[in-house]
Amino acid sequence: MINFARTATRTAVALAALWSSAAFAGPFPFLDLPFHTATPSEQVTREATPAEEPANSAELPANLRRQVVAYATTEAPGTIVIDTPHTYLYLVLGGGKAMRYGIGVGREGFTWAGTQTITRKQEWPDWTPPPEMLRRQPYLPRFMAGGPGNPLGARAMYLGETIYRIHGTNAPDTIGHQVSSGCIRMVNEDVTDLYGRVNVGTKVVVLPMGSHHDAVAHAHPRSAPVEVVPPEPTPAPVAATWRPFWMN
Repeated sequence: MINFARTATRTAVALAALWSSAAFAGPFPFLDLPFHTATPSEQVTREATPAEEPANSAELPANLRRQVVAYATTEAPGTIVIDTPHTYLYLVLGGGKAMRYGIGVGREGFTWAGTQTITRKQEWPDWTPPPEMLRRQPYLPRFMAGGPGNPLGARAMYLGETIYRIHGTNAPDTIGHQVSSGCIRMVNEDVTDLYGRVNVGTKVVVLPMGSHHDAVAHAHPRSAPVEVVPPEPTPAPVAATWRPFWMN
């Protein structure tokens, strides 16, 4: 009986030691849990992933996507023409051609016409609503830093000394409509493309609502088929993406 007790005690001690060493080294294969704990490097990679990009021009109707069209004008190449009634922006290329973009324009009572020049360009601009807008919409923030959630979008081109801009938007469904307080909005891919084609000092002609200036531009003769320009990627800072409920 004594020998049996000693043997049992030794066996228990050995098993305890074996279990302790295995637990220290890690669980046995048959005890692995069915989930994976991310390593520090994996966590860093996930945290560094940019926020989801705003919807691109592929979501627009075909006529509002960026494309080269026939366009008869006396304006010099490099001039921007805003066709307010048809919600198009033309960048004159010369040779009877223009790059056409779909845009959103001022809602009723907020459209304007005239000639300005681009006086400043800004990537991922901050937004400070002007006093006139705050009086109409006092719930707006007084300041918003640039980023995917900012209503000015990826790029902004400021027109003269006015409060108006050509800028991006995180609401592509507003393109082709009268929605703004006078600014010209474009999807982010398009405004980034235009931003790279023009410089400070570029002439901008804004046509009035009753204009018939584009009669030739909309003819699209068969001898000059439309050339669709593929969208280019827009880099975005790491930021939370959200869609504001107001319209600038």
